[in-house]
Amino acid sequence: MLGPALARYLAKRNIHYGWAVAAVTFLVMLSTAGAMGSAGVLIKPLETEFGWSNAQISLALAIRLCLFGLLGPFAASFMNHFGVRQVVSAALVLIIAGIAASFYMTELWHLVAIWGVVLGVGTGMTALVLGATVATRWFDKRRGLVVGLMTASNATGQLVFLPLLASLTETIGWRSALTLIIVILMAAFTLVLLLMQDRPGDLGLAPFGSKQMVPAPPKAKSFGALLMAPIRALSDAAKTNTFWVLFATFFVCGFSTNGLIQTHWVSICGDVGIAAVAAASLLALIGVFDLIGTVGSGWLSDRYDNRWLLFWFYGLRGLSLMFLPLSGFNIYTLSIFAIFYGLDWVATVPPTVKLSAERFGPERASLVFGWVFTGHQLGAASATFLAGASRTSLETYTPALIAAGMLCIVAAMLVLTIGRRQPEALVPQPA
Repeated sequence: MLGPALARYLAKRNIHYGWAVAAVTFLVMLSTAGAMGSAGVLIKPLETEFGWSNAQISLALAIRLCLFGLLGPFAASFMNHFGVRQVVSAALVLIIAGIAASFYMTELWHLVAIWGVVLGVGTGMTALVLGATVATRWFDKRRGLVVGLMTASNATGQLVFLPLLASLTETIGWRSALTLIIVILMAAFTLVLLLMQDRPGDLGLAPFGSKQMVPAPPKAKSFGALLMAPIRALSDAAKTNTFWVLFATFFVCGFSTNGLIQTHWVSICGDVGIAAVAAASLLALIGVFDLIGTVGSGWLSDRYDNRWLLFWFYGLRGLSLMFLPLSGFNIYTLSIFAIFYGLDWVATVPPTVKLSAERFGPERASLVFGWVFTGHQLGAASATFLAGASRTSLETYTPALIAAGMLCIVAAMLVLTIGRRQPEALVPQPA
């Protein structure tokens, strides 16, 4: 491992090693997000090659999103016990193997098993919980900014690769296109092995912005206790109003982003005569502005009331989604939508992470946020399936778009019920 040597090199230049860990995490989340986002260009080719319906393919992708979310709390627990490097390395190997295996699928159950279960588990171990864990452990100051960067890498990674993947899919086939994702994942795996460190204390450092060393918490005494840690965190968090508001609003966040636009955008545009490459390019434009918006959200979350930030983010997203069916789907209105919607794509994440840490304490922040993120992915899975069913039965995505916009308006109002209160810190439970 080059980590200790690089840490000494950076220390001589007054650079905290946390920024190196953040950079590696950024690249890991970018590459695994590319694997997640690649599903958006597979729907049409799979329909053509195998004769599967949009609803059948969407069901498999919905299972993947469910597992992607449900694994979050347990991923946080595994990282606390085994270490970030070990968990992330294992997850990357699983994702690479799953994508490679999908080259040989011929039956619908193969799609469900590989893209639903295997990739759902693998990507679930490197979801937003990874970014929240690294930010919480390595940064006392600039935490909101780091969460914004991590979130932007996850969301942007799911979008920026799409134009290239769509072009490769049309010219050389979807299997060859996915080979590019495997190469990127292998590069990320190498960086994790060489540079990833679990905690600042492993290098004799305090978190960035702090002078106090933070010892590693005691590990669970058994595998059963390890699995119960997220359950205990959920049990305690579920007693608070804050948790349920964050869970419900994050459900809406997933419904209105990953599940609907990311998964079905290429098909939505295809219905109005826009080619796959052009549609994917618009998604990439959303990704570019998401990078700006989410990093900006992290900066704002360090300075302003996170409840009001969420109010504006959800409200503006809802308006943009309700505008989309009325846009006429020409290049000018779609570009305006891509910019406006992109700035707000997942700007909700940094304020949500900050509220989780403030209300439930830094030690359990990653576990509680893992359950909140589960709500996000359940919302995404719901939108993935329901939008596919709407397209199959009604031959239009309009009901799904209007429903997502209305849910965002409800979420904007709901988040203000959190109110200003003292932190609802959870009492640590013995392993």
